[in-house]
Amino acid sequence: MEFFTGEALAALLALTALEIVLGIDNIIFIAILSNKLPAHRREAARRWGLLGAMGIRISMLLGLSWIMGLTQTVFSLMNHDFSWRDIILVVGGGILVVKSIREIYEKVEGGHDKQSSGGAAVSFAAVIANIMVLDIVFSIDSVITAVGMAKDVWVMITAVVISVGIMMVAATPVANFIDRHPALKILALSFLILIGFVLFMEGFGEHVEKGYIYAAMAFAFVVDLLQMRFSSNARKAKALQDEEQKRKSEGSEE
Repeated sequence: MEFFTGEALAALLALTALEIVLGIDNIIFIAILSNKLPAHRREAARRWGLLGAMGIRISMLLGLSWIMGLTQTVFSLMNHDFSWRDIILVVGGGILVVKSIREIYEKVEGGHDKQSSGGAAVSFAAVIANIMVLDIVFSIDSVITAVGMAKDVWVMITAVVISVGIMMVAATPVANFIDRHPALKILALSFLILIGFVLFMEGFGEHVEKGYIYAAMAFAFVVDLLQMRFSSNARKAKALQDEEQKRKSEGSEE
């Protein structure tokens, strides 16, 4: 059996790129949740969360027959046949929307996380549990897409391992960047609300092209970066102007 055929390598590259794109929302969700923890626990939460995501996806890929069974009809409602995949997407999408809205509310209302030692331990367990639950939702489409794109299980597993490795490298910089810029956290949470809504609608059989969502959020992200740059330049200009006026006033007094 030949492993490194041209077809297999092409599938590996395409699938790895797709897994990375599909993992963007996962990185953002993990980054926002981990930033609720004390600074010394955040990296561990991100690492365990991503390792859990990789374990879930590999386990799903090893149970291909079970994965394909998730697409079989369980019941019908409102002229739509619901499979286990649809049920997971509806429930998971709803949870993601509710959690993101709650995070936005806490951010806008100025809620603060408890930083006591006992509270931190409970928060760490809660963060990991939340990450693992949403990882299952994010993994469903990712794994089913992998099964459809590649024939060999080793290609699918390799793509998952590579993409998770890249996400591990990117998770901390993304989390730190979001933590330094509160406005971006609102933007990221709004992005997660859109993703949750898309997952919810797909559970009801209404396919929404995620590319449009990613493109819109990329545009909003660029606009936000330009706004931050403009505000930074304005503050610097104001500081220089104040310093110049101070020097002039000191000179006139002399």
